[in-house]
Amino acid sequence: MPNKAIIHSDNAPKAIGTYSQAVKVSNTVYLSGQIPLIPDTMEMIEGDFEAQAEQVFINLSAVCEAAGGTLQNIVKLNLFLTDLSHFPTVNEVMSRYFKEPYPARAAIGVKELPKGALVEADGIMVI
Repeated sequence: MPNKAIIHSDNAPKAIGTYSQAVKVSNTVYLSGQIPLIPDTMEMIEGDFEAQAEQVFINLSAVCEAAGGTLQNIVKLNLFLTDLSHFPTVNEVMSRYFKEPYPARAAIGVKELPKGALVEADGIMVI
């Protein structure tokens, strides 16, 4: 098996289940889903969908940095939304965190997310 490393950042929420924040195999990093938890308190950020989306990308960014990359190294991003009417807002928030060329992406409508989150994101990063 190739070299496998577990990635952890204190600047992102602790894993709240049987998973790691990310796993690096060779130059590929598999990022676990991030919801809008504030790392210091492990509480959901207060505010609307936009505030939640911002926190998700802040958390994802912290894990990317712990793995030696940035959000720009993400090649595949998965977004999970409890209400697809927020699609324009998530695009606008993403434009603050990603530059072209953008990663491949899926936006999936789901019934619910952990802790009542409105949005979650995971991805694959190559560094």
